[in-house]
Amino acid sequence: MALQWLILSYVVAAEVAIAVILTLPYPMLMKKRIVSLVSLILNPAASIVAFAGFQLLDIYWKNEHRLLCSSEVCTTTERDRYEKSIYKAQRNGVLCAAGILLYWCIFRICKYHKDLERLEELEKRYKDE
Repeated sequence: MALQWLILSYVVAAEVAIAVILTLPYPMLMKKRIVSLVSLILNPAASIVAFAGFQLLDIYWKNEHRLLCSSEVCTTTERDRYEKSIYKAQRNGVLCAAGILLYWCIFRICKYHKDLERLEELEKRYKDE
């Protein structure tokens, strides 16, 4: 069960590193190469959105069908286990949301750079005329 969260946390860490690399100032030629490389990676990496979405649905389903431990009948051990499962679900939910949001940010940054490059080429053509 923990393997999926480990994989998702590694993917989110890689997304953070890619987002940082994309936002650092580089010379124009190096920036174009980095953006083209990341753009090639984005298509296969789109599966992270579906994976994180299904994990969010799993968290929601488990939350709806979790046994409540709010009465005085629960022992302290049961109450601690219940609270720990709530904290883990919240952490995993934030991890899934971060994965989806970071993918979207990387996609938009790459699209912005491609549009900027296209506009620069268009401007160069108009100047040549």
